[in-house]
Amino acid sequence: MRARLQKLLAAAGVASRRRAEALLAEGRVRVNGRVARLGDSADPDVDRVEVDGRRLAAAPPAFWVLHKPRGVLTTTRDPQGRPTVLDLLPAGAARLRLFPVGRLDLDSEGLLLLTNDGDVAQALLHPSRGSEREYRVRVRGRLDAGALRRLREGVVLAEGRTAPARTGRPRYDAASDTTAVTLTLIEGRKRQIRRAMHALGHPVVSLVRVRMGPLHLGGLPVGRARPLTPPERERLLAHARRHGSPVRGAR
Repeated sequence: MRARLQKLLAAAGVASRRRAEALLAEGRVRVNGRVARLGDSADPDVDRVEVDGRRLAAAPPAFWVLHKPRGVLTTTRDPQGRPTVLDLLPAGAARLRLFPVGRLDLDSEGLLLLTNDGDVAQALLHPSRGSEREYRVRVRGRLDAGALRRLREGVVLAEGRTAPARTGRPRYDAASDTTAVTLTLIEGRKRQIRRAMHALGHPVVSLVRVRMGPLHLGGLPVGRARPLTPPERERLLAHARRHGSPVRGAR
């Protein structure tokens, strides 16, 4: 699959994107023997990409799952020095140049996939691919049939109506005056569940993502990360293929 050279160099662990741009400007990158320029692209499976005469070897696809805690940012770096999901990975995973797939806001927790495979990430995230995400949500008050119907039909937010959600059976707890419910979505607007529930008059108390496509949170402890097992990896790659994505890791 073709990609900008600075992206390929970064994915292979040669340099950061900014440093890769400098390498291109200095004429140190060649594609099929020709000096490459900033803005050029290549397909590492077809083209010979070299840096200082050494052929580029793409980093092998890697897939890790993390149980993100509350209070940790879903990003690769933070200018303010706050903890990010990459801080929770073991030291050996840093060289894989992983990035989080999708977002979980600061106050949410649950399943997060980290990978270096952009095609698989796209298959899981793009609304047109229909890949599901499942959440356990607890909200204030009793969630009645009217609120559930609005969730199933789509809730109107400032930027338009959300896609219909699938809802589980709500469980009301009188002692805390809260309702627990499972929501399954195929889109992921910023803070979508929190905003939709607020619009319905039921602020979110807690939100945990328990599934992304074929991946399940299971019993993974909060704050812990692990690589996918071989069966999980196969299910993920099969899922990406079904949802229209060319998959590096399947080769």
